[in-house]
Amino acid sequence: MRIVIAEDSVLLRAGLTRILADAGEEIVATVGDADSLIGVVERNLPDLAIVDVRMPPTHTDDGLRAALTIRNRWPAVGILVLSQYVEERYATELLANDTRAIGYLLKDRIADVSDFIEAVRRVGGGGTALDPEVVSQLLARSRQSDPLAALSPREREVLALMAEGRTNAAIARTLIVSDKAIEKHVSNIFMKLDLPPSDSEHRRVLAVLRWLEGEAAS
Repeated sequence: MRIVIAEDSVLLRAGLTRILADAGEEIVATVGDADSLIGVVERNLPDLAIVDVRMPPTHTDDGLRAALTIRNRWPAVGILVLSQYVEERYATELLANDTRAIGYLLKDRIADVSDFIEAVRRVGGGGTALDPEVVSQLLARSRQSDPLAALSPREREVLALMAEGRTNAAIARTLIVSDKAIEKHVSNIFMKLDLPPSDSEHRRVLAVLRWLEGEAAS
């Protein structure tokens, strides 16, 4: 897998490079600021960009803003965000339209190298890797005691595939059913999880987050 690393800490950047190179991944570029990140992604079109949230020039949310730009311009590039804290607004925006090839991990929770490499490969392969604390905070305003209990076995299966970042069409191919059948299942999932249409919230993201929370609790 071809990877770009964007991290302003020289030591951490070198550490990530070494860990991933030792695991057999190809590091095509490393940068220390958000503007350079967009440039190297445009030139190299990697499989994955690992992005720190706080980066120059302002050391606020420049990295996450760059990740959103990459997501919009080059949707095939996976994004794995590393952060000291959960930036709720931008995390939701990052996950809004498509949960494929997206990850958001807290730095102080990355204690196991093998788990980190697994997350990198999962996101690079088109899957999703979200820190449990990210899931918890994004669900804080819409938590239910057992949000998945009302789903049928087939609806749970569809939601599990949604959590892997698959589109409705891809889910239909996997389950060997029609696109309309999947659309009906997804509509039922939204209804049973009490996720009505909203201009301010993204139902697919919230449904996936509830699935991940249920899996973590089981």
